[in-house]
Amino acid sequence: MTYLFRALLVSAGLCALAAPAAAQQTASLKAELLRDWTELKDTMHKLADAMPEDKYSFKTTPPQRDFAQQVGHIAGANVSNLAFLRGKTPAPMVARQPMSKAQAMRDMDASFDYGAAVINEFDDRTLMEVVETNRFLGPSSRARVIYFLLGHTWDIYGQMVVYLRLNGGVPPASQRP
Repeated sequence: MTYLFRALLVSAGLCALAAPAAAQQTASLKAELLRDWTELKDTMHKLADAMPEDKYSFKTTPPQRDFAQQVGHIAGANVSNLAFLRGKTPAPMVARQPMSKAQAMRDMDASFDYGAAVINEFDDRTLMEVVETNRFLGPSSRARVIYFLLGHTWDIYGQMVVYLRLNGGVPPASQRP
């Protein structure tokens, strides 16, 4: 047998052994939502921290939100939309217009901590229960509300990256050693 043929034969054997183990694994909606939620908190915290405090009042154009308001918008959207899930965890108080970098980051982190606590109140079945939301989302599963917030935050992330780059910063996720 040639070396290549033996290598392919060994590789095929290893794949055959691994296939039953992979087939036995099941995903948990709750675990995946919680993972995405907590990873996004870390990403957003690093991005918000990367902007110097004296640039938190920076706006790309006069009608736009400044950087602090962007961070505050995430906190506010998380808190108001997570209320639709009807969890028992009390919502944190967050400022509509944070007055400092520290306050903006504290509020945003608190909104993500609140979200993690609320997600942990449910299981895969109850995450799929439909709840009443607003006219924008309409009746939606709890999971859909969370996915909406994940997508919304990624949208704001894109805007915040532009703010940071216009001020000479590099987003932490784009930094290379």
